Amino acid sequence: MTTTSRGAATDASAQLKRLLAIVPRIADGEEHSIASIAEMLGVTPETVASDLVSVGERYDTPGGFVEGLQVFIEAQRVSVRTSHFLRPMRLTAPELHALDLGLAMLRVERPADQWAAIDRARERISAAVARLPGDRIQESAVATGTAPAGAHLAMVREALTKRRKLRVSYRRGNATAAATRVVCPYRLILAGPGWYLVAHCERSNGVRVFRLDRIEDAQMLGERYAAPAPGAVAAHLENGPVFESDEPATLRVRYSPRIARWIRERMDGTVEADGSYVVDHPLADADWALRHVLQYGPEAEILAPENVRRAMRERLEAMLKEAER
Repeated sequence: MTTTSRGAATDASAQLKRLLAIVPRIADGEEHSIASIAEMLGVTPETVASDLVSVGERYDTPGGFVEGLQVFIEAQRVSVRTSHFLRPMRLTAPELHALDLGLAMLRVERPADQWAAIDRARERISAAVARLPGDRIQESAVATGTAPAGAHLAMVREALTKRRKLRVSYRRGNATAAATRVVCPYRLILAGPGWYLVAHCERSNGVRVFRLDRIEDAQMLGERYAAPAPGAVAAHLENGPVFESDEPATLRVRYSPRIARWIRERMDGTVEADGSYVVDHPLADADWALRHVLQYGPEAEILAPENVRRAMRERLEAMLKEAER
């Protein structure tokens, strides 16, 4: 990295910290003095105005991304409107459980002299969960899709903590019956509406990702396994969504120049001569591929594989026929 690029990265990082510090405080639709904001942040009014203008310039956000803020800047005052900070600043039951799970996983990787601090944090989380009304816990679990996985989540967590192998009865999305697998649990992930288990599958002889709500039975075995290096699991998960497959394929998508800027900020790919952006995604679920591309409307096109292109064409034709009825 050159001195110039390193300086730009530092400036961008500082700007992001300022925005994260001030936007939640002023996103109430009321007018605020730019001078008072500058004093709070310890910068000049010109810097505050520049920061807020940089947010306002991110207009016409494409489908698939969180809508931007509405920033109204006058000579000496500014107001920000958004619905993203209206929820009370408290954690929901699923968020508390996710924190507890993360701390439990962290405890396994940390030396013994750090366990006391982690255990105290988990005790505080348990106390917070206990204070929640019972109906709120149940409703939150159902809303996030964690209820179907609840029957086996405790077993998986215990096996992960003890580094014991699991025998699971797992039914894939396109299967009519479950298959038995012996796996070494590596990590639990709460992604979107459900729980996923990252594990080494002995049948496939590789790292696979399993949806917990598709595990019909789980039994912890007596045999132990060695924990992988933290970087090994991270390398398997980076640069793509959580997916499951015995024979991973690749989904190639071209994103139009109109949304290429936003895609480049989130995914690794290749810039085409016309300004479009091509990304290769790990693919195991054709339905996921269709949902992913459809959210961008005409701004995304499936280039490969051919069977998914064909499935998209059939889906669009069916949608057109339905609209014509």
